[in-house]
Amino acid sequence: MQNERVETIIIGAGQSGLSAGYHLARRGQKFLILDANARVGDSWRKRWDSLRVFTPAKYDGLPGMSFPAPRLSFPTKDEVGDYFATYAERFELPVRTGMRVDELTRSDSGFVVRSGDRCFEADNVIVATGACQTPKVPAFASQLDPSLVSMHSTAYKNPSQLKPGPVLIVGMGNSGAEIGFELARTRTVFISGKPSGEIPAPHGAAAAMFILPLVRFLGMHVLTLDTPVGRKVLPGFAKHAAPLIRVKTQDLVKAGVERVARVEGVDAGRPRLADGRRLEVENVIWCTGFRYDFSWIRLPITGEDGTPMQYRGVVTSQPGLYFVGLEAQYAAASAVLPGVGRDADYIANRIASSVKPAAEIASAEALLAT
Repeated sequence: MQNERVETIIIGAGQSGLSAGYHLARRGQKFLILDANARVGDSWRKRWDSLRVFTPAKYDGLPGMSFPAPRLSFPTKDEVGDYFATYAERFELPVRTGMRVDELTRSDSGFVVRSGDRCFEADNVIVATGACQTPKVPAFASQLDPSLVSMHSTAYKNPSQLKPGPVLIVGMGNSGAEIGFELARTRTVFISGKPSGEIPAPHGAAAAMFILPLVRFLGMHVLTLDTPVGRKVLPGFAKHAAPLIRVKTQDLVKAGVERVARVEGVDAGRPRLADGRRLEVENVIWCTGFRYDFSWIRLPITGEDGTPMQYRGVVTSQPGLYFVGLEAQYAAASAVLPGVGRDADYIANRIASSVKPAAEIASAEALLAT
C-alpha cells in the first residue's frame, strides 16, 4: 500500500469537485482531487449522444470561467465534458484520474481514503460524487426474457444499441421523455410513468431569456434552507423528479408515443402493466433515476434512507467531512451547474477558516515552549 498525506481530498472531478478545487486554490489550500474516470469530463461524455443541457451557456460556467459558447445556446454533453477538462487545466487543479475510491475511514490522525493500492491520509475530505450515483432498477427487471434488450438510461447512447421492434420506456422524467421522443422517429415507443409537472413554456432561447432568470432566482435564492418556504419544500425535493423541460407530454403524443399503465412485474418474460396487459416489446429502457450509495464511507453519517446527515454540506458528527453536489444541499439548484459554485465556496471557506497557517502553529508552539 502506497501512502500519501494531503490536507484535503476531494472525491470526484465533476462540476462539484472542480468548483470545490477552484475555491480551495483561491484560498491557498493544499488539496488533491481523485476521479474514477479516465479523463476529466467523462462523467458527462458517457451520457446519451443527443443530450444537451437544459440551461443556456450563460448559466453553465463554473466559478471563474464562463462557458465558451453563445450565451443562449444549449451545450452538448461532450462540450460540457471538454469544458471541464479545460477548466481543470486552466486553474491547474491537481486531478488524478483513474482513481476510484474504495473506502473512506477515519484514524487517529484524520481520514483515510483508499483507492486500489493507494492510501491517502487527509485532514479534510469533500465528497463530490454528485447526485447521479447508483441507477435504480426494480428487482423484477432480472426476470425479463434474456433475449430482450434491457438497460438503464445510463447505458443508453443511441438507437443502434437496441433490437428491431418496439421499446418500452419506464419513467417519465426528462431522460425518459427525451429518449422516448428520439426513439419514436424510427420505432414504436411505449412510455410508462407520470411526469412531475411541466415547465409552462416552450424550451429554447426565448424562454432562456425571459423565463429562466425567474426559475433560476427561485432555485438559487427562494427555495433555500434560509427561507421558510425553502425549509418546507426542500426535504421532499430530492424525492421527486424534475418537471419536464424540453420535451413535454404533448410532444410525445404528437410523436406517436403511447402512454401505458405502471409497470408492476413480468409475465412470461415480458413487462406486465398494472392494468394486466402484457407488453410485447423487444427493448426496455429504465429511466427510473438514481439512489445514493455511500456504503464505501465506513462512518455513521447516513440516515435510514441512505442520505448523508449534513447541513449545508457540513457533517457535524465527523469534523472535517463535507459534501458538495447533493440534491437540495442548500437550495433547489445545489446539484446542477448554476448552483454548485456557491455551495463549494461555502465549504472551502469552512475548511480555510479551520486550518491554521504553519507559521501561526509554529509561533504558538514556540510560546508554549517558553
